[in-house]
Amino acid sequence: MKDGELDSVDKAILYYLQQDARRTSSSDIGDKLGLSSSTVRTRLSKLEESGIIRGYHIDIDYDLAGYPLYTKIICTAPVTERDSLANRAREVHGVTAVREIMTGKRNVYVNAIGKTHDDLNRIAEELDSIGLEIVDEQIIRDEYVCPYHGFLDEMEETEVGTDGE
Repeated sequence: MKDGELDSVDKAILYYLQQDARRTSSSDIGDKLGLSSSTVRTRLSKLEESGIIRGYHIDIDYDLAGYPLYTKIICTAPVTERDSLANRAREVHGVTAVREIMTGKRNVYVNAIGKTHDDLNRIAEELDSIGLEIVDEQIIRDEYVCPYHGFLDEMEETEVGTDGE
C-alpha cells in the first residue's frame, strides 16, 4: 500500500473507525461492508503497519476531568527548527497536542490544559524557554471530533462487497 493509494474499502474502514473505534469491531465493519471480519482485520493490520492508522485516541472532556482551562497557544518557530521545537513542546507537562503548520509565521499550534491560570502561565513560559515565540493564546470552550465524510462518500460511489484483500 503506497501513500495515498487507499481503495474504497480501506477508506470505509477508516470512516467507521473514526465514528467510534473503541466500540467498533472488525465484525461490525465487515457487516456494514459485506466483508468477513478476517478481511477487515487484515486490512486494519496493513493500515497500521503502513502508518496510516497511527493510533487509537481517547476523546476527553477536560473540564469534567478537572482541567477547566483548555487553551490553544499559537507560536512561531524558525522553519529550520520547527520540527524539533514541535517535538520538544510535546514534552511540556500539560500539553495535549501539537500541530506543525507549513506556511506563515504562526507555524506551531499547541493545545494545553490546566486547572489554574498559573498552570497555563507555566506552560507558556516553558514553551518560550525551548525557543517557541508565543503569538496568541485562545481559551477553547469545547472541541468536537468527527469522522471525515469523504471516506464514506467515495465508498458509496463504488460498489463495496467483494471480499478482496
